Amino acid sequence: MLKRISEFGIGLVFGLGLIISGMTDPGKVLGFLDLAGPWDPSLALVMGGAIVVGVFGFTLASRRRTSVLGDPMQMPTARQIDRRLVLGSLAFGIGWGIAGFCPGPAVVSLGTGEPKAVVFVLAMLAGMGIFEWLERRKKVPPGKA
Repeated sequence: MLKRISEFGIGLVFGLGLIISGMTDPGKVLGFLDLAGPWDPSLALVMGGAIVVGVFGFTLASRRRTSVLGDPMQMPTARQIDRRLVLGSLAFGIGWGIAGFCPGPAVVSLGTGEPKAVVFVLAMLAGMGIFEWLERRKKVPPGKA
């Protein structure tokens, strides 16, 4: 139960941070990405703050074997930049630039009833479903599908 309360609290703080920083407004995000128009640098400050917090968080986490709630600490182990990472990053960036949303702010905006967020989240879920379906098909031996 404590774990679920902690998860809810962390999600709530994250969502409130996105709202307060304006990252749930696609116009603000698109203003940052539009270098040819009236550029809005505020997203760079939000990203910089997230990087600083992340560096301290990952440094602390890398020194621990278990989380504060006692679960095993699972740090990322992959270090290579491969084709899938590059293509996934490009797809993410293009989608972010078109919609002005990434998954976290879209889910927060969904909670406020933002129509664009509804469309984005449905498209995101469809994309995730297609990816999972394609990954499962790769694992099925030829002729068994």
